[in-house]
Amino acid sequence: MATRGGPQRKGGRPAPARSRTGAAKPKPKPAQKPKPTPAAPTPSYGPFRLGAIPGATPGKWIDTWKTRMPRIALDLVPLIVADQRDAVTRGEVDAAIVRLPLDRDGLNVIPLYEETPVVVCSADSHLTAADELTLDDLAGEVRIVPRDDVLSFDVAGTESPRFAAPETTGDAVETVATGVGIVIVPMSLARLHHRKDVTFRPLVGAPASVVALAWPLEGASELVDTFVGIVRGRTSNSSR
Repeated sequence: MATRGGPQRKGGRPAPARSRTGAAKPKPKPAQKPKPTPAAPTPSYGPFRLGAIPGATPGKWIDTWKTRMPRIALDLVPLIVADQRDAVTRGEVDAAIVRLPLDRDGLNVIPLYEETPVVVCSADSHLTAADELTLDDLAGEVRIVPRDDVLSFDVAGTESPRFAAPETTGDAVETVATGVGIVIVPMSLARLHHRKDVTFRPLVGAPASVVALAWPLEGASELVDTFVGIVRGRTSNSSR
């Protein structure tokens, strides 16, 4: 006779009851937290420091930089010619617009443009009768050479002043404005120190003054490469 309850095993012992849900489910593994995404590195460069000697005209290159590199500032650092090389080699600037001649040891140097020397004289000087002057026209003139002179050439027939050399080109131009002597400078410096009581005339036959870009031979940053490319006329899509 059948007994109540579950199925019977042989021998009259009931078989163990089966789970209503079937086989036991494995315990779920705890959800793993996603690894944090590392933050994008912050650029470790900038601003770009460009040194510039008096009279330099880097405006067009700076404008191109601002268009091409809007997030990286360009700081223009005034330099005097006597310190131009040290500023580059000591890392005070990343690159510099300099005036040649320059000791190129350890530097990259590319000429940018030449400047015509001019004679700065008082506005009522007899030298203003000509549109341009030659070296021979300066015979007998008192030539003032400031201590920061950037033109290393002599003019035969000129006379030395009886007073100490002025410290700066600006001081020399002030002296010329009083009607004493002349000073020979690159045209950009004549314009920089322009006054109503002085004028200037191009000096034909005198050596031109060369303006160049200089930067370290080793260890130049990508920013330097970018500026050099701008100066050389490369577009933003050009390869080096």
